[in-house]
Amino acid sequence: MSEATAEERELRNLMTQYQRADAAALDELVRRISPPLLRYFRAQGSGRSDPEDLLQDCWLRIHRSRHTYRASEPLLPWIYTIARRTRLDAYRKRRRLESREVLMETLPETGRQEMDATASAGEDIGDLIASLPESQREVLVMLKVTGMSLEEVARATSSTVGAVKQKAHRAYASLRRVLDKDREHAG
Repeated sequence: MSEATAEERELRNLMTQYQRADAAALDELVRRISPPLLRYFRAQGSGRSDPEDLLQDCWLRIHRSRHTYRASEPLLPWIYTIARRTRLDAYRKRRRLESREVLMETLPETGRQEMDATASAGEDIGDLIASLPESQREVLVMLKVTGMSLEEVARATSSTVGAVKQKAHRAYASLRRVLDKDREHAG
């Protein structure tokens, strides 16, 4: 395994201090790790789940399981494993609730106007990423949005580096196909 970067060593140090009930270390961890976690939750297309709620739930889970972190291991894969499980649990809960909901025949006029305005704004990169299969989207977000290494993504997703590379390659190919189709239609 490669030598840990200075940032990774700092994060590990902050986590071990946090395990010893150092509130300042927790504040610094939250300050440094929350922005990429929030981007992860937003990019995953969490549906109705508010990304900020998922972030808060993730930090509660990190707090409850902080004793399980081992300082000899990289911190980010450990955190993103918790984040991934937080997102999956929220998805499962949402699916259970949706199975009990009754769909309305038509949307109220205000909702329809908002949807029309959003649709006319065109597709952005978030829509493109959201169109990918979940496993590819997750790998792409971890690699490109949060800046994790292949090894960290593999550890966080309980996968191999080769599988992560394959999912990333397939995601890039899918995005390329969609963008090429858009160019053909525009030209």
